[in-house]
Amino acid sequence: MTHSDALADLLRQRIIDGEFMPGSRLSESALSNQFEVSRNTLRETYRALAEQGLLTHVPHRGVSVSAPSMADVVDIYRCRRTVECTTMRGSRPEHPAVQRMADALHLAETHLAAEDWLGIGSANMAFHEGIVALSDSPRLMRMFRNVAAELRLVFLTLDDPHALHAPFVASNRRVLTVFTAEGPEAGALELERYLLNSERSVLGAYTRANRA
Repeated sequence: MTHSDALADLLRQRIIDGEFMPGSRLSESALSNQFEVSRNTLRETYRALAEQGLLTHVPHRGVSVSAPSMADVVDIYRCRRTVECTTMRGSRPEHPAVQRMADALHLAETHLAAEDWLGIGSANMAFHEGIVALSDSPRLMRMFRNVAAELRLVFLTLDDPHALHAPFVASNRRVLTVFTAEGPEAGALELERYLLNSERSVLGAYTRANRA
């Protein structure tokens, strides 16, 4: 792994953790000093993350964190349904990644009690990464981390975290319960319903915020 690859992984994780707001400008000098890397390495990282849709380069204005559009939301959820539902349908409730899902869900429920919306968002991402981990595919996991980072930017674009995140915790609980109790096919159908409802909720929030 090159320095730019390692830095891209780090910045991607920070986006998933909600540390960068959509539209915020990234200072080349500040980040190169913070991570003790050359500006050339940082620029390579910027290019890689821009290709993944996480950063946007505007000539004469520098690099900023992407702000996903409604079209991006539709495509993100299309990708999620394809990857997550297919993965769950082909897995089994005894897979070790189920414990990863359960741990993430427990953490989300703890954050919900404290109304820690940023923490809930991170735990939600971890739960769905656990679903993809059912695939035992490092390539799918790498791809999904990019999707998870874009999805986090979607949620950060909106300003109603309670309405967005609170229902998802209960939905994740239902998905896990159905998957473990009734099997992969039933779990995948429950997951598909959840993702469709989530997409409608997010698109509705975008419409109310007048974001295209």
